[in-house]
Amino acid sequence: MAAFKTKPALGAALAVTSLLALAACSDPGATAASAPSSGASASSAATGFNLSPEQDRVKVTVDAAAAALVPDAIKADGKLTVVSTGGTPPLSLFATDNKTLIGSEVDIAYAVGESLGLAVEVLPVAWADWPLGIESAKYEAVLSNVTVTEARKEKFDFATYRNDLLGFYAKTDSTIGEIKEAKDVAGKRVIVGSGTNQEAILVRWDEENKAKGLAPVEFQYYDDDSASQLALQSGRADLTFGPNAGAAYKAAKDGKTKEVGTLNGGWPLKAEIAFTTKKGNGLAVAAQAALNHLIQDGSYARILDRWGLSSEAIPKSELNPAGLPKK
Repeated sequence: MAAFKTKPALGAALAVTSLLALAACSDPGATAASAPSSGASASSAATGFNLSPEQDRVKVTVDAAAAALVPDAIKADGKLTVVSTGGTPPLSLFATDNKTLIGSEVDIAYAVGESLGLAVEVLPVAWADWPLGIESAKYEAVLSNVTVTEARKEKFDFATYRNDLLGFYAKTDSTIGEIKEAKDVAGKRVIVGSGTNQEAILVRWDEENKAKGLAPVEFQYYDDDSASQLALQSGRADLTFGPNAGAAYKAAKDGKTKEVGTLNGGWPLKAEIAFTTKKGNGLAVAAQAALNHLIQDGSYARILDRWGLSSEAIPKSELNPAGLPKK
């Protein structure tokens, strides 16, 4: 039997503080309690997703109006250099050759660049390295599940392209109904990542439930995805709660789990994922125009659908919207 750890819930005040602080960290590999590893995904032969290096990406057309907004410094070499972490399917992962980056973030990068009339190069980079790379203009943009925050807006510009969602997932044959609010998790055994914003939300909900006399949540913490999935499938846990993108990919890939509820990653605030560039260089303005072109002509929807992320679509890209507040 795989071991798991439990710990007492923190106070509500600590939960709120943790929520606002940790929601700002959107490293897709650091918070995915139920997301599969990139290695496991790349080696799976029957996923229903194209994981080969030869990607049949959605074809896009150049948007002349958006292309005219590209800063001269970026037009100079005719290329858009984008980085992503390569660690979390379906956002960004390595193909079956273990060197080619693929995924929804990569597809969005290509679609934006090609809409702007630019050649596109997507490079892998560690999460900790992208901020300095963007600030120093070594790279021109990062697409790696980066959430808009007020702190980040001091150094970067943003063009939004996806909602930041968390998902509740249950075993496929589970009788659990829709999870929409605090009372729905009362008495449930929930697998969650320690020190994450989803844990902070769950702690806050648990405190609310206990104040109303409802049964407490049993928090379960696992060291790896295999152990957490075994617990869920064997009936030792009722739900997983973590980043929706990775969990949705896994559900579509193996059919063993189902989504029973989603929640914005910044709850009770709104959090959005964005095309991120150096502040003041003008590229975000062009990217926003390109994204809205892709939304309007349907290419954007086809890209998200291709990777099972239609639930995270936005109706319009926004430039530097209100971000999650500083802690």
